[in-house]
Amino acid sequence: MLKTMRKNVKSLAPVLWIVIATFVIAIFAVWGGAGRLGESRRENTIVQIGKADISVEDYFNVLRQRVEAMKKEYPDLNPALLRQLNLPQQILEQMVQQQLLLHLARKKGLKATDSELQEKIMSFPVFQRDGKFVGFEEYKRILDWNHIPIQKFEDSLRDDILINKIYQLLTAGVAVTEDEVWENYRNQNETVKLEYLVASTDKIELSASPTEDEINNFFEKNKDRYRVAERREGQMVFLKTDDLKKEISVSDSEIEKYYKDNISQFKEPAKIKVSRIYLTYTEADKQQVLDLGKNIHSRLTSGEDFARLATQYSKDDKAAAGGDWGYYDWQSFTPEEIKAINQLEAGQVTEPLDLGYAVSILKATEKMPEVTRSLAEVKAMIQNSLIEQKARNQASDRMEKLARVARKTRNLEQAARREGLTTQPTGLLKKGDPIAQVDSSGFLSQALFELKEKEISSPVFTYEGVALVQLTGINPEHPASLDEVKDQVKSDLIGELKKEKLKEKLASLKYAQAVNWEDFAKSNGLEYKRAETHKRGQYLSLIDDTTELDRLAFSLPLNQPSEPFETSGGYAVLRVLERKEVTREDFAKVKDQEMATLLNQNREMFLYSYLQKVRQDMKIKVNYNLFNRVTDDVLGRLGE
Repeated sequence: MLKTMRKNVKSLAPVLWIVIATFVIAIFAVWGGAGRLGESRRENTIVQIGKADISVEDYFNVLRQRVEAMKKEYPDLNPALLRQLNLPQQILEQMVQQQLLLHLARKKGLKATDSELQEKIMSFPVFQRDGKFVGFEEYKRILDWNHIPIQKFEDSLRDDILINKIYQLLTAGVAVTEDEVWENYRNQNETVKLEYLVASTDKIELSASPTEDEINNFFEKNKDRYRVAERREGQMVFLKTDDLKKEISVSDSEIEKYYKDNISQFKEPAKIKVSRIYLTYTEADKQQVLDLGKNIHSRLTSGEDFARLATQYSKDDKAAAGGDWGYYDWQSFTPEEIKAINQLEAGQVTEPLDLGYAVSILKATEKMPEVTRSLAEVKAMIQNSLIEQKARNQASDRMEKLARVARKTRNLEQAARREGLTTQPTGLLKKGDPIAQVDSSGFLSQALFELKEKEISSPVFTYEGVALVQLTGINPEHPASLDEVKDQVKSDLIGELKKEKLKEKLASLKYAQAVNWEDFAKSNGLEYKRAETHKRGQYLSLIDDTTELDRLAFSLPLNQPSEPFETSGGYAVLRVLERKEVTREDFAKVKDQEMATLLNQNREMFLYSYLQKVRQDMKIKVNYNLFNRVTDDVLGRLGE
C-alpha cells in the first residue's frame, strides 16, 4: 500500500509537487541509525550528520506535506497505519540520504552555477508561458501564492542540482552489456500459463513423535545448521509517557501562547477553483471565434451551464472535464488570465478575453479566502501536544539526572534507588528485538549493542517513553548446543520426516495420467493452483521460492508433468499449458529503452551500497525525543 501511496503523491498539482520534490530526494528508504541514540547538537536538531543538520522545521514541513497529500488520496488514512508502514522513519531517512549525497558533492568540489539554477527554474512548466519563462515578477508571485520563500526554494533547487551531479559522478562507471539487458528483457516479458499441484506437510500425520535418539542423531548430522546469534542483556529504568501525563496539566494561557507563537501552523491558504472555455483561432477565422466567444458569454449570463458549454466548445486539455482546471493547474495560464481570475468573486464569469491567439472565458467556480483555524477548533489538539511535550521533557530531565548519578557510581540500580526509581531486567535480546510495553521499535536493544560492558547509555526515547539502560552481559554468537535449540531441532526433524512421507505419497499418485488436475487434487488431498501469466521470480501461492519452478516452467515441453520438486511446505509438480516467448526481433525494437531502465536500476543498487559505506563513516546522531515529538504532533492532526 505504501508503494501505491508514494506513486500517487506524484499526481499532486505541479506547484505543490515542486515543494515536495525539491526537499525530498527519494532514492531508497532503509531505517537505521548510527551514533548514540538520544544525543543532539542543539534543541532544534533532529539529526546531526557530520556538520549538517536536519532541523525540526524541515522534518515537520516534509512530513506534514506528505501526510496531507496522502490524506487527499486516501481519506481513511489514520496515524496507526502510517506508523505501521514506518512512513515517518522512511521520510527522515530520505532526508538523511539527501544530506549524505550533498556532503559527497561538496567534498568533491561540485557546485551549482547561477546558469544551471536558471535553467532548472525555467524547466518547470508552471514558470513557462508558450515555452518561455514568465519573468521574475510572475515567478515570485507564484512562489508567494504558495507561501514558499524564494531563497529557500532556490537553495533547494541548488541542492537538487548538486545531488544530480554527484549521482552522475558516482555511477558513471556503472554499465550494462547487451546480453545482460537481453536476459533481463526475457525475464520480464516471457510468460507461461501453468497449473501445479501442491502436497503440503500440514496434511501429513506421523504415526509417532521422533525419539530422543532420532533427535540427537539429526542434530549431529546437521550441527552446522544451528548457531545462536549474539544476545545482550541489561538493567533498565523506564518512564512511561502515559503515566507521567496523568500528573500534568496545561493552563489556558499556555495553550493561547502556543497558538499565537505557532499561528502559521493553523492557516489554510486562500484557494480559487477555476473553469475555462478556451477558443483558439487563426487570422482567417479570428472574427468568427471572437463572435462565438461573445455568444457563449451571453448564454452563460442567461444561465446556461458552464461545464456543458466547455465540453461542447472548449479546445484545451480540460474540455472533456467541463473546463475544470481545479485549484492549482490554472496558474499556468497567461498573466492576463491570472489577473482576471484574481478579481473574480465565487460564481462570476469574465468577459471574453482576447489573448491574441485564443479567446478565454473564465469562471471562479469556488473561492475560499485564507482561513486561520480558531483557537477553539484546535484547543484540544494543542492541549494534547503540550501535555505530550511536557511529559517527554519531564522524563528526559529525570533520565538525564539519573544518567549523571549512575555514571559516577557505574551502577544504574543503585542510582535508581537513590532517585526513587526501580530497575528491571531487559532479558537476553538480539539487536533490534522489541521489548513489550516498553519499546516496540527495538531502539533499546540497538542501544545495548552500542555499549561496552557495564557502560550506561544516554536516554533512549521510544514511542512509549524514555529509558536508561546499562549493559550487564554479553552472550556472544556461538555454535548451538542441542539443549539451546532442541525444540527447533525436533521441529526440523518432524518436517523432514513429513516431507519424506509426502514425497512417497506424491510419487505413488498417477497425476501424470490425469487429464483434469483440479479434479485429481480434490480426490487425493492436494492443493490445485493455476497461473495464467507467470513471469520468472513472480510470487505464486503456496510456493515461497520459485527458483526451481521457474527453471522447469521455462524448459519443460508443453503439457509434460514435472518431477516433484521441494517447496518450503512440502512438494509440488507442475505442467506448462502455454508459453509466450520473446525474440531478438522483439528486443531490438525496445533495446535502447530496456538498456536505460536496467542501467538506472544498477546505478541505484550501486549507489545504495556506496551510501551504506559512507553512512558508517559519518557521525550520524538522531534525537529520537524530538523525532517522536514532531511525528506525534503531525500525525495527531490527521484525525481532525
